[in-house]
Amino acid sequence: MDRYEVEGHEVHEAEVKPTGNGAHVLVPKRWRGATVKVVRVTDPSDEDE
Repeated sequence: MDRYEVEGHEVHEAEVKPTGNGAHVLVPKRWRGATVKVVRVTDPSDEDE
């Protein structure tokens, strides 16, 4: 696993959910309009393949 250092204001941990041909992560509504970065911290499960 790599290590990344990111400066920011808050951290939100959530599970990635399938949607259409992709996936999404819901974040707090107050983050609307903000720029965010997403870092994968675990390997995805093989169940969806």
